[in-house]
Amino acid sequence: MAGRINDEDVKAVRDAVPIDAVVSEYLQLRSAGGGNLKGLCPFHDEKSPSFQVSPSKGLFHCFGCQEGGDTITFVMKVDHLSFSEAVERLAAQAGITLRYEEGGYNPSHQRGERIRLVEAHKIAAQWYAEQLATGAEAEAGRVFLAERGFDQAAAVHFGVGYSPQGWDHLTRYLRGKGFTDKELLLSGLSQEGRRGPIDRFRGRLMWPIRDIGGEVVGFGARKLYESDNGPKYLNTPETAIYKKSQVLYGIDLAKKEIAKSSRAVVVEGYTDVMACHLAGVTTAIATCGTAFGGDHIKILRRLLMDNGSARVIFTFDGDAAGQKAALRAFEDDQKFAAETYIAIAPDGMDPCDLRLAKGDEAVADLAEPRTPLFEFALRQIVLRYDLDTPAGRAAALDEAAPIVARIKNSGAQHEVAVELAG
Repeated sequence: MAGRINDEDVKAVRDAVPIDAVVSEYLQLRSAGGGNLKGLCPFHDEKSPSFQVSPSKGLFHCFGCQEGGDTITFVMKVDHLSFSEAVERLAAQAGITLRYEEGGYNPSHQRGERIRLVEAHKIAAQWYAEQLATGAEAEAGRVFLAERGFDQAAAVHFGVGYSPQGWDHLTRYLRGKGFTDKELLLSGLSQEGRRGPIDRFRGRLMWPIRDIGGEVVGFGARKLYESDNGPKYLNTPETAIYKKSQVLYGIDLAKKEIAKSSRAVVVEGYTDVMACHLAGVTTAIATCGTAFGGDHIKILRRLLMDNGSARVIFTFDGDAAGQKAALRAFEDDQKFAAETYIAIAPDGMDPCDLRLAKGDEAVADLAEPRTPLFEFALRQIVLRYDLDTPAGRAAALDEAAPIVARIKNSGAQHEVAVELAG
């Protein structure tokens, strides 16, 4: 087992990292008076902020669920880390070298599992990025990006990389960095082969997926070769650090602007996030191989602070799948205090294609809210009935009634009800 971290070093870490700076990485904080700050608690669902931070004392406390403590405790609870893992993460941020009471400095193989898995992903992301930038084989990846309007600077900004086609290039590289086969399998970067671990991702363009704190916890991988019989997109499997229902691609880049502008733009893919950010829509985020759901909403709510004037804009493809995704998003609409909208390009193009065809301005224009999500949902219902007949109107009204009841704006609710009844 690893030795205990020196008490003086723990105190140095606690003093070096302001608690409000750490908490602000996860939720929006506003003045609560008396030098304190408040926000929506990350440990339980609430509509009014009862979570308070005292920068002068270095403490947090939630008056709703009674969770509380210092900076280290917050990181332990919010990221499910052990005490040592939380101290190690904060020490790394502050540039503090830790001493251990038993056995001197802590050997890398003795560090906490989560820290090790995150470290493996960080090294893998750097290695993938190097392959894309300099590898001859990665030309296919560079061409893929160029054809979609992304240059080398864009690839660097988003950390895009390339996984070589061989069986175990990354596996061997990480072994050389001191990682065990067990760690590589637990990380999801490797998988069992006939003769031991092999790379999970081979011959693919790689997008690092970061958590809200900015740490790489997984990857999204797009196939580049016809000979690849795997799915078009392949993601990291569920691991100790990667839960696809709890991550949003681009949240690390978008979080501050989302909190500042009280607005989030939800798109469908990695290249759509890239296109939006490069076009100036820096609040764009995307789910990672799964539908937008309850855990994603929790992440955004903490940033939007349940501000009634906040806006969440969903941009979906104009095809049947996109319409289905929009209706699914509306099912969770009530979990937001924010107004929800849908934006679909007239020709059904996604943000990446739209940027290629019509430029940055068209993407920025697409992200401007126009159609409330409830209006889109009602339209899909109305289209299924013959409104020229009393029976058709009655059936449409019956099906639409639950949606009308969920409209947040009372004025709009009344107006829609009258229109449907007429």
